[in-house]
Amino acid sequence: MKKNKTTTKNNVTKNDFQKVANKVSIITIIGNVVLSVFKLLAGLTAHSNAMISDAVHSASDVFSTFVVIIGIKLAAKKPDKEHPYGHERMECVAAIILAVVLFITGLGIGMDAAKNILNGNESVIQVPGMLALIAAIVSIVSKEGMYWYTRYYAKKIDSSALMADAWHHRSDAFSSIGALIGIGGARLGFPIMDSIASLVIFVFIAKAAFDIFKDAMDKMVDHSCDEETEKKIYDCVMKNEDVKGIDLLRTRIFGNKIYIDVEIQVDASYTLQEAHDIAETVHDDIEKNFQKENCCCGSNEVHSSCCESHTAALETTCCVEATEGICCIKVLGAGCNSCHEQYENVQKAVANIGLSVEVEYITDMEKIMSYGVMSMPAIVINEKVVSMGKVLKATDVEKLIRSLGF
Repeated sequence: MKKNKTTTKNNVTKNDFQKVANKVSIITIIGNVVLSVFKLLAGLTAHSNAMISDAVHSASDVFSTFVVIIGIKLAAKKPDKEHPYGHERMECVAAIILAVVLFITGLGIGMDAAKNILNGNESVIQVPGMLALIAAIVSIVSKEGMYWYTRYYAKKIDSSALMADAWHHRSDAFSSIGALIGIGGARLGFPIMDSIASLVIFVFIAKAAFDIFKDAMDKMVDHSCDEETEKKIYDCVMKNEDVKGIDLLRTRIFGNKIYIDVEIQVDASYTLQEAHDIAETVHDDIEKNFQKENCCCGSNEVHSSCCESHTAALETTCCVEATEGICCIKVLGAGCNSCHEQYENVQKAVANIGLSVEVEYITDMEKIMSYGVMSMPAIVINEKVVSMGKVLKATDVEKLIRSLGF
């Protein structure tokens, strides 16, 4: 029996998720626009390359926040025909774009600073004015405040893109610290310190970009949860007395959600309905014991199914009469990977043979039980069960159909 379960790490609805993300993004956009203009004017007026670089960095925050808004908006879209599992990974795409923009911005700052340092002509480097020093201090306080504000809400709604934006604010605060040191050193008689500060800013920016990129890629490629979380899930499932063992336990991070795939063993004498009920109990136990998880049903990103994983699996192939030809083909399953694979294989087989019959995929438990099926996936031709309890390849399905005289 296989149970697919989708969870979110915090009890936040989709509407709240987007509302909070938009609120935080708008506030930080306004703050960054004001701060960027102030630092740019201060850098130009006080002749500080470090402050001008810092202003460009802050300006990139405005662009990155727009990317976050777009990414979260796309991620919140409901599943559709072309995207039956939703659009959650769009948020990861937004975080990757953010990381790339952040790195490119830092690279430009670093290259300019390196040129000034390699030239080594301090006599032509202007000493920054006091306004640049004040701007650096204001920037540090402002950006650190934005970091904690964004971080708080990113954790509250568990948004990777919003957390990436928070670290973008923190990297800007670090860069302002570097600018402060560089400007202060330049005013003390070491003009080259202004350029060195710009180079330090690049290092902080590059580190933040790498961390954001790595986190987003881990989620994009279905990175599993940590071992401690998986161990807790395992123990939770095994607490159920009807569960004889666990054949498979897989977790994957998908956008801002955690998917759990569990294959459990139950007594082979149980009916399909009894096995399904046990699966539901396991589902409820996981939901109850993991307080940060929020389970939704049906189309709201929960995939619940009951597939054969009994200690004595049933695998059968039956025959039907072919006097009237094929009028209908059905695949009985419950949304799990193996059942969906069987559905696709039957479709391929029908197409290869050239039959003008639509393959129906049935997941309703009442309809499935009406066929007397004891294990899934199952194939039904002309309302007769011809295979159940195993996944047939497309070529095997073709052979089966042909052997039945169709």
